[in-house]
Amino acid sequence: MIRKAKMSDAGKIKALLEGYSKKGLLLNRSLFGIYECLRDFFVFEEKGEIVGCGALHFCWENLAEIRSLAVGEEFKGNGIGKELVQSCLEEAKSVGIEKVFTLTYVPDFFKGLEFEEIEKDKLPQKIWNDCLNCPHFPNCDETAMQKQIK
Repeated sequence: MIRKAKMSDAGKIKALLEGYSKKGLLLNRSLFGIYECLRDFFVFEEKGEIVGCGALHFCWENLAEIRSLAVGEEFKGNGIGKELVQSCLEEAKSVGIEKVFTLTYVPDFFKGLEFEEIEKDKLPQKIWNDCLNCPHFPNCDETAMQKQIK
């Protein structure tokens, strides 16, 4: 079941993200940072356990970012990531967002959801705020992808 995150989910979200962060697949998020943007998060709950999460972060009038997408290792391949992205896209559409982007190490996953690869310099300077704090800056090796919302 997908639902919006609750305060009690923050620690579980952090644990999911840390697994990917240690592998260099996601930026690490502090618990404070998760609480600060908790309203951005959707979680996938199964039998009372948080097994996946993803966030939709509003960047500008017509632009949002999908970030912090993670699914527990034992639950991969069951469509949970796709469902989380779909929930983010539905929310984006409901508030009038025209474009959704992501920075990812798994572009094939997003290509399967009709995202298209774009050059990072097409993204507004506002999003580079996060990039300045990234250990990979200025040599980002993520792929920028974007989807038009219809």
